Order: sequence, then structure tokens, then C-alpha cells
Amino acid sequence: MYVISLGDDGAELRPLEPWRAEEFLTHMNRGREFIGEHIVVPDLVTDLESSRAFLQSYADKTASDTGRIYGIWSDGELVGSVLFRTMDLNHGVAEVGCWLESSAVGKGLVSRAARVIIDWAFEERGIHRVEWVAKTENTASIAVARRLGMSRDGVLRESYLYRGKRHDLEIWSVLAPEWRAARQMP
Repeated sequence: MYVISLGDDGAELRPLEPWRAEEFLTHMNRGREFIGEHIVVPDLVTDLESSRAFLQSYADKTASDTGRIYGIWSDGELVGSVLFRTMDLNHGVAEVGCWLESSAVGKGLVSRAARVIIDWAFEERGIHRVEWVAKTENTASIAVARRLGMSRDGVLRESYLYRGKRHDLEIWSVLAPEWRAARQMP
């Protein structure tokens, strides 16, 4: 197993694998209401079996090179995740997703973790375009896309049916040459 430091505050990025299902469920239970404001994961992960199944689905995606999930730990506690919801190596496109418990917000954890996995996608896997999709009202997620240097591509109007209501989704992206150029800047 590997651990990647996310900075001097002790935050870490690690693979989130099925054997961590109990820890993942505990994390979901702590953050269920906050995380569930914008994404469906807390509705999918409700007990140990569904927690294991969710993580196994990403283990399967990792094995088939179509997605990956990583946990964000702060002070030794799982507090969030960044992931490639999808990865299409043939077309060179990946979609990044994320969430955090409310206690971990405002520390730059998602931005730092997303930078690590986006670097990996561009430099190691040959991805050309990384996308970020967020509900229009999810201003925190959109702020991360901006901090990562992404451009707003557009809005998919009422394309996301969530808990009985239709929501607009914003699509943000960054291309490999843009990412590399931004990293060269002082």
C-alpha cells in the first residue's frame, strides 16, 4: 500500500479499497447529511454490505482501468475522497469527483488531493482531458474546479435527477497542455 502526503498538516491520500469497508461506512455515517446535499454516495452506502460493494465497484474499475477511488485522511481519520468516476483511456478523458465531511472543509484537502490524481492521469496515464461535473448550486465544488485552473465548458440544464428534483450540472475541464503550462508558472 502507498500513502501520499498532502502537505505539512499530516493529511494523506491513500487507495480506498474494499477491505476498508467498515472505516468507509463509519465515514459515510459521520458525513451522510452534509455529503448527501449534492451527491448520491450516502444513499448508496447504508450498511457494511453496500459499503463493501461500493468500494468493490471501484476496485473493479481500477482493474479494468476505467476509474479509481482514493481516500483523504486527516489526523488518521478518513474524511473524504477524490476519485475518477470514469476513465476512458481510448479517448483520453477522465471525470474527477470528490466529497468531504463538513469537519474537513476549508483546509484545501480536495484541491491538494485532486492535483495529485490529475497529475497522475496526465503524466502517467496519458489522459488528455480531465472533467469536473458539479450541481450549479454546489459552489464549493465549483470553487475547487476554478482553483485547479479548469475552464467552465457549459451547463447541462436539468440533467441530474436527484432526490426527486432536477438540477443543472456545470461541466468544467482542463486539458493536459493547459495543466502542464500552469505548473511551469512560478
